[in-house]
Amino acid sequence: MNHADNGKQAAALAALRYLEDGMVIGVGTGSTVNHFIDALAPWRDRLKGAVSSSESSTTRLRSIGIEVIDLNRTGDLELYVDGADETDRHRRLIKGGGGALTREKIVAAASRRFVCIVDESKVVDVLGRFPLPVEVIPMARSYVSRQMVKLGGQPLWRENVLTDNGNQIIDVHGLTILDPIALENTINGIAGVVSVGLFAKRAADIVLVGGPNGVRTLD
Repeated sequence: MNHADNGKQAAALAALRYLEDGMVIGVGTGSTVNHFIDALAPWRDRLKGAVSSSESSTTRLRSIGIEVIDLNRTGDLELYVDGADETDRHRRLIKGGGGALTREKIVAAASRRFVCIVDESKVVDVLGRFPLPVEVIPMARSYVSRQMVKLGGQPLWRENVLTDNGNQIIDVHGLTILDPIALENTINGIAGVVSVGLFAKRAADIVLVGGPNGVRTLD
């Protein structure tokens, strides 16, 4: 296991401390979250179930015997655990490298506490080094791309990728995101945008950062 994988696993294991008996938890998507899901096996009889942000996480949760429940049936969740492609020191995130940003954003919004798990390489001073994913209705892809150019970005269509919602993704390169909340609001207001992978209005409450010296907490 390399340094990044060690960091991911350490952060994932540290998130277990936020679990409580009888919870329905929100579970995100990605390689770091996969470590977290694998660590949930001993909790299968202690949790009521999980709300999943993607088909891939659903499959993995069911494989260890955890019931996956529709968010429409649960009410608000106590806890959501997910990774990120980038985080700044204010716990504002870029997410969506795995394509599940819309469902992740919904589960985050419905959760009282959002714990984000990352390795050290994901922590940045200013968001935007990682391309910003934007999920779009297919017919709006070119229109939204033109608006991204006006915002100073270089949009690239993520070809041959459909989200679990049947939509397409544009990855916007070259942005320096000095005001993440303002940019999130601006992009959300563009016709045809389903959601943008900026998690700034609903930032993480806690970021667990795994590195060579263990896990540190941004809170």
